[in-house]
Amino acid sequence: MFKKFVAIILSFFAAAAFASVDINKADQAELEAVKGLGTVTAGKIIDERKKGAFKDWADVQQRMHGIKDARATKLSNAGLTVGGEAYKSTGETAKTKGKAKTAKTTKAAKGDKAAKSAEKASDANASKKQTSL
Repeated sequence: MFKKFVAIILSFFAAAAFASVDINKADQAELEAVKGLGTVTAGKIIDERKKGAFKDWADVQQRMHGIKDARATKLSNAGLTVGGEAYKSTGETAKTKGKAKTAKTTKAAKGDKAAKSAEKASDANASKKQTSL
């Protein structure tokens, strides 16, 4: 009997640990209980919420500095919801990665141009030496 009682109590704690927390309804302590949300961010969420409820995850990302695609995914996986909805990635990360690759490609192209210029200069110097001989 005692084992069943302990099992029931533990199951309640397990369910509470994985329960979803709505960003528009949770108090400071409930927000802080979400893995990845600390005291400061929970306070900022409550301050922003005073201006109006969050409509969706895009609204959270727009109004909350520091909560973008990756962090929204982590918070949603930890149980945070907006209006009962979990976060669904919009693919913003892929766009950002594409820009980073473009910047790297541009730097590589500039490096290639510099290398070609240096090669031409060394060829010109070599030909000057040969003509002076």
